[in-house]
Amino acid sequence: MIVAAQIRAARALLGIDQRRLAEAAGLSLPTIQRMEASDGQVRGNLDSVMKLIEALDRAGIELIGEGQVSAGGGRGVRLKQTASEARGADATP
Repeated sequence: MIVAAQIRAARALLGIDQRRLAEAAGLSLPTIQRMEASDGQVRGNLDSVMKLIEALDRAGIELIGEGQVSAGGGRGVRLKQTASEARGADATP
């Protein structure tokens, strides 16, 4: 789905604060704060998460999932896998 770091990165790219994102998504400020405070995948009810994703999409943010290729042509950033994460993914049981 979406991870907390993606929300923070999206806000940074848009140059907006949590309050403006909450307004754009039709959510409360505490809801956005809780989502951003999540450890890894965002916690929240599905309706709220979808409102957030739709607001980011309307603002021009393309959310790229783990291992997905971006079809967009705009600028962006992506968090690289660390060496230890890469080793863990390649490990055989």
